[in-house]
Amino acid sequence: MSDVQKYIDKKEAEWPGFRQEVENETKNLLISEKIRMMRLEAGMTQDELAKKMKTTKSAISRLENNFSSMKIETIEKVAKVFNKKLSISFT
Repeated sequence: MSDVQKYIDKKEAEWPGFRQEVENETKNLLISEKIRMMRLEAGMTQDELAKKMKTTKSAISRLENNFSSMKIETIEKVAKVFNKKLSISFT
């Protein structure tokens, strides 16, 4: 068992729901990183992406740095800019 897993187990015992919060934040971080990578692969700045999405550079920064909750509509806008399809699956 890794040190991280031990820490999560310890915190879960102290704060029920901690493990779920960690899992949720991990998913959010993965989405944020995917948005950043798509932007960089397209050779776009945050400002350029913001203009295409009709928002601000600071809003893009918050998305990429996971400083705000993401709405599905926002993720759909990102997908549209990069000519991608948003797909959500329940497994």
